Amino acid sequence: MTMTRRDALAGLMALSGALTELPAATAADEPQQPILGPTVFHWDEMKPEKNAVGSHAQLCQQPTATLDQLEMHVSTLNPGEMSHPPHRHVNEELIILREGTCETLSNGTWVRVEAGSVVFNASNSLHGFRNVGAWPAVYHVINWSPNKDIEGKK
Repeated sequence: MTMTRRDALAGLMALSGALTELPAATAADEPQQPILGPTVFHWDEMKPEKNAVGSHAQLCQQPTATLDQLEMHVSTLNPGEMSHPPHRHVNEELIILREGTCETLSNGTWVRVEAGSVVFNASNSLHGFRNVGAWPAVYHVINWSPNKDIEGKK
């Protein structure tokens, strides 16, 4: 059987179409962390590590089915300390104050928060967190990055 020009052209077009379906290899094509599935983080199993302002227990920092990254931790902030200087980031986050009295920088103003309060830090908003009480403050942080495939952008 002889291959005609038409056959060759059809084959090249089919190959071209097949190649565009393959994902392009990039430097970012490193092994991904597994998708976080249903999980329970038990309070008595958390392993806090001491730091200069208190302590920090990392719960997770990995993708989920709908997020590029879910990061959760529990921090203890000593009296008079700030978690870090005010800053901004694309990720949105919740801070849930479990124990203590703190202030949060929200929309340009320091706002007092008591145990049980929930703080939402919007994407790219300047925010900070400091312990203004006499005792250590304990708080949970939930920070997420949307899945660019779902959102279409970051």
